[in-house]
Amino acid sequence: MIGKQDFQHVAEYVYEIPASFRPGMRVPARMYADEKILEAALPDKAAEQLVNTAMLPGVTKYVLAMPDVHQGYGPPIGGVIPVDEATGVISPGATGYDINCGVRLLRSELSADAVMPFMQELVDTLFRFVPSGVGKGGDIRLKGSEMDDLLIRGALWAIERGYGEPEDAELTEEGGSMPGADPGAVSAAAKARGGDQVGTLGSGNHFIEVGRVDEIYDEEVAKAFGLFHGQFVLWVHSGSRGLGHQVCTDYVKSFQLAMRKYDIQVPDRELVCAPFNSPEGQAYFGAMVCAANYAWANRQVLANRARQAIYQVLANHNLSAELRMVYDVAHNIVKRETYEIDGKPLKMIIHRKGATRAFGPGQASVPERYRAIGQPVLVPGDMGTASYVLVGTQGAMEQTFGSACHGAGRAMSRSAAVKQIRGQDLQARLKEKGITVKGGSWEGLAEEAPEAYKDVNRVVNVIHNAGIARKVARTVPLGVIKG
Repeated sequence: MIGKQDFQHVAEYVYEIPASFRPGMRVPARMYADEKILEAALPDKAAEQLVNTAMLPGVTKYVLAMPDVHQGYGPPIGGVIPVDEATGVISPGATGYDINCGVRLLRSELSADAVMPFMQELVDTLFRFVPSGVGKGGDIRLKGSEMDDLLIRGALWAIERGYGEPEDAELTEEGGSMPGADPGAVSAAAKARGGDQVGTLGSGNHFIEVGRVDEIYDEEVAKAFGLFHGQFVLWVHSGSRGLGHQVCTDYVKSFQLAMRKYDIQVPDRELVCAPFNSPEGQAYFGAMVCAANYAWANRQVLANRARQAIYQVLANHNLSAELRMVYDVAHNIVKRETYEIDGKPLKMIIHRKGATRAFGPGQASVPERYRAIGQPVLVPGDMGTASYVLVGTQGAMEQTFGSACHGAGRAMSRSAAVKQIRGQDLQARLKEKGITVKGGSWEGLAEEAPEAYKDVNRVVNVIHNAGIARKVARTVPLGVIKG
């Protein structure tokens, strides 16, 4: 088992296991943490998993773990795995099962105080407007060419059908429609699972949250993002639902054969992979892009439904407000990006698994209105604590392949949380704190209790102090719906 003594403290908030630690490691394994976060990451297999990813063919410079790191399937959640496009592999486990699980933030011109008196009505109406739960479908039914069109066009598909505004896509990572989609690489089973799940929340850690901006750390950037102290904001967190899960399942299975075909050896069978430029690697990449676009379409419809629910409640109280996009980021995704390695530009495949893109100023893929200051980095907490808006930095481009943490990170498994926490008690406890919560089941609420997660403030402080992303604003929950 890997211990604290195996890490070298190479810089403030940066710990590293050298490539000499274990035969087969091609690069060092680096973790962003403070001492407490590092110690908390050691009891599960996160560090071991990170070391294993350093053995993947084509990994370059180092593999990374963000401070929200915890054990996952194959690589740890919170992992960033960079590989050389020409010589490296692509791995479904290094992307994650919920492809493009992500989060978007919407802002209003209203103060949170204006909506607090009818928070229960807001939560109830959101719960009624948004289908949620394991396998839960909605009223949008897709098959054949229409499904393929969605898989190619992503959020644009939804906007063209009246679910939102063109600005929503402009302020979404990849414009809400990532190039390279190949619907033919998505199985019939995956398409069937996703046939009625566009515009649905799902379960687990997915949520819709009404929040209040309670801290502003950078007035200039907050103004550029449209944020102000006391503001009423809305968070939407969901992913590619059953379609994305099935894509990952399909390719984890088919890559077992690819590993033998290309004579690839890995230390953990959950790290199944194929050369990126092989037919198998390209098929998975095309299917992964489809799932990512599905997730953006899903969040687009979800956000529109949440808007309509909120507008209805506001109208009941002679209020009105326009909910406009701040940004939408992906958490589980593979991107083709170019970075300078040893003084030369290198085309790379960047796996971000439970990690958020954090591009700094001047990057062409950052929306024009934010380009001079950097990309919004959205880090949701849990339903009882804070969430953060940060801004990407040049430091991220130089240190972490433009990556930051994606949340607080679990400190307790779902099964352990259910054993220790009663959903009814949690709901009552949050109500006493002024947070109205509604979920599909008591067990589902217990799984997502605040004590099941790390301290998001501590996690974000590591990112901020390490110069990867800079704090802009903090929000706190007022009302939350969970699957």
